[in-house]
Parts: sequence; structure tokens; C-alpha cells
Amino acid sequence: MQMKAHIATLMVHTSPLDQPGIGDAGGMNIYVAESAKRMAAMGVKVDIFTRRANADLPDVVELAPGVLVRHLDAGPVDGVTKEELPQYIPELADKFTAALQGKTAYEVIHSHYWISGEVGMPASKKLNIPLVHTMHTMAKVKNLALAEGETPEPGSRVRGEMEVVAAASALIANTDAEAASLVSLYSACPDIVQVVSPGVDLYTFTPGEGRARARTSLGISPDAHVITFVGRIQPHKGPEILIRAAAEMVTHSPHLRSNLIVYIIGGASGSGKGEVARLQELVKWLGIVDVVRFLPPVAREDLPNWYRTADLVCVPSYSESFGLVALEAQACGTPVVATAVGGLRTAIADGISGVLVDGHDPRAWSSVLSRLILEPQRRVLLAMGALEHSSHFGWDTTARGTLDVYDHVLSVARAANIVSGK
Repeated sequence: MQMKAHIATLMVHTSPLDQPGIGDAGGMNIYVAESAKRMAAMGVKVDIFTRRANADLPDVVELAPGVLVRHLDAGPVDGVTKEELPQYIPELADKFTAALQGKTAYEVIHSHYWISGEVGMPASKKLNIPLVHTMHTMAKVKNLALAEGETPEPGSRVRGEMEVVAAASALIANTDAEAASLVSLYSACPDIVQVVSPGVDLYTFTPGEGRARARTSLGISPDAHVITFVGRIQPHKGPEILIRAAAEMVTHSPHLRSNLIVYIIGGASGSGKGEVARLQELVKWLGIVDVVRFLPPVAREDLPNWYRTADLVCVPSYSESFGLVALEAQACGTPVVATAVGGLRTAIADGISGVLVDGHDPRAWSSVLSRLILEPQRRVLLAMGALEHSSHFGWDTTARGTLDVYDHVLSVARAANIVSGK
């Protein structure tokens, strides 16, 4: 990738400026922002286009040197959910195409999530700019593993994803398993699917001064058994599994109750505004109000200390394209217990940096968690494995892998133009 390169990144349903853990902001926000910063540090300018959802922000915001966030105006500024956003795709596509026809010559469009892919397709075709797409989540995969009572993703999303897959010059998957799903479920051409793993900020997420100091700073007892969930509070992320597992733990091992603390850290997601209240009612009904504590989303700079305080971090998702929380926790020296699904099989080295659990039976989760809580020496070994495993997933590696995909796409495009005489 030449130093003068300029990339147009698209993520319209959430902004890289949003606080992860609130609304639709999560791992994708971190992924886009961090990889853009690393690419900019390597000399590649990145403009991130997103739908304006904050009237107080200017049209252009500098996220970091070489990284700009550019706002597209489409639909009402406030109150548009991710589920309602597809109706504004045509307007967003027109605004995005117009923005790319300015003075800046963009070499690649990189869209994130299917709605952004739909917005990027017309500009790619009209301006002859290659489209690279990262799914992050896929409707067909998600619909195969729904939480109880969860609404399936609509057919309109599936059709949109199929269109984006067919239009893209390259598809970036987080893991080999995701790459296989793109080919088997979406008929993607294997030749255009590349695997680039997400990363973790290894300069911020570190063991720091250790668990004891982190607990002192947050007022947590050094003798407590702390199990933590971090993420958006929605059924698909599985916080209810951890809550029910905690109830099983104190029922079958009453001696754990006095020292057990389960933190649920995060905010409501999308249209599920009542999910936090529902889980709080569940905690009351299960009789574990003294065990489970709900906290709002934590600022990025404060999050490492919360990971460090935990004996275990839980990621009980029903599906995950990767699972950045798992990597962040491990980089802080905390073992992770997660569902054996999707990208979590890559993000965690089972038995080395954490433990993968088959399924979502709270009794099975309770058994795993109780055993680990009662085996401090094993947790020490897993903590050492967590540090080693996470060390292979820095954002610099993600940025270099992404730039390699751009280079390949541009070389193919140049060769095609030569053949066609353009």
C-alpha cells in the first residue's frame, strides 16, 4: 500500500465515536477505530463515514492523526434504530457517493456490516472503486443459534447480505470458521475471502500492577470471588446464562455465597431498552441480589482495571464473529469462560487461556465456574496462558493484514483495467 493511499471506510449504523456497550456500539466500533489508527500510523489516510446521530458534532471530527470521521445526513438525527435504518439506505448511498466525488481520490471502499455494504455498493459501481466488506455478524449464522425468545433476523437482511457478498471485490472474515460460513451459507467465491483476525490494544490492556492493586482502586475485597460480564445487555450476548449459573452456584455450594460477586457491565442494546430491568427482576426472583451487581458501560480507559479485578470473565454469547471482550480480558491476565461458538474458538485457547463451554445450560456453566473458582492454581496457569495467547493479536497485525487485502484488490483491479484498455 502506497503512503499516499486514502481509504473510505463505511459504518453507518453506529459511529466510532460512540461509547462501546451502549445501544448498537460494541466490538465493531473498537475494531474500526483501532485498525484505522494503526493504518494511519503506517501512512494510510482513513476517512470513516457514518450516519449523523448527534446534532452537536461537526461534519468532520478528527479521531486520530490521519483518521477523520465524516458525518452523512440521512433521516432524523435522533431515534433511528438499527432495525429502522435500512429504509434510509438509498439516501445514505446518494450522500456517500456525492461525498466520494469531491477532491479526495479514494482507492478502496471498506464497508462494515451489511447495511454499510448496501450503502457502499452504488458508489463502488459508479466510481469504479473496489469494495471490500467485513460482515462482523451474519444473519444466517445468527438465526441458527438464537437465544430463547429472540426474534430471527429478517429476510431483507439476508437478501442484503447476499447482494453485498456478490458485489464485493474482497470479503474479510475474522476467522477460518467465518470464512467457511461465507462460502457455504452465502456462496462467496473462496478466492475473494481473506482471514484477518481482530486485535487488542496490547499497550492499554495489560496486567498493570496486578489484581490486588486493581481491587484496591475499585474498592473490591481482596478475598472476593469475582466473575464479570462485559458487553451490550441483549439476549444474544447471554448475560442471563451467567445470572442463572450464579444462582446454581450458590444453591449447590452455599459456602461460595458470602464471597461471590458477579458484575454485569454494559447498557441496553438497540430496541431492547427493557432488558436490563428484566434481568434485574430475574436476579430478585432468583434471590441473588446480594451476588449480582449491575454497572453501566465503563469508559475504555477504566475498563482494564475491571478486567484485572476479575477471577474470571464470562462471554456466554449465542454466536460471535470473534469476541473482543475475550481478548481484552486475556491481555489483562484474566482467564475467560466462553461459549464454544464462532470466533470465540479462536479468541480463546481452550484449556490454555480459558475454558470453552458447549451450549447454554446454566447448570453446565455453574459446574465450570465453581470448579475454576475452587482451583486457584489452575487459574494462575490459565492467566499465564491468557497473556501468551492474547499477545498474538495486536491491532498492528490486523492493520497489516487489512492493508495486504487492499493491495491485492488494487493489483487485481489494475490488471483488469490494463486488459480492458482503461
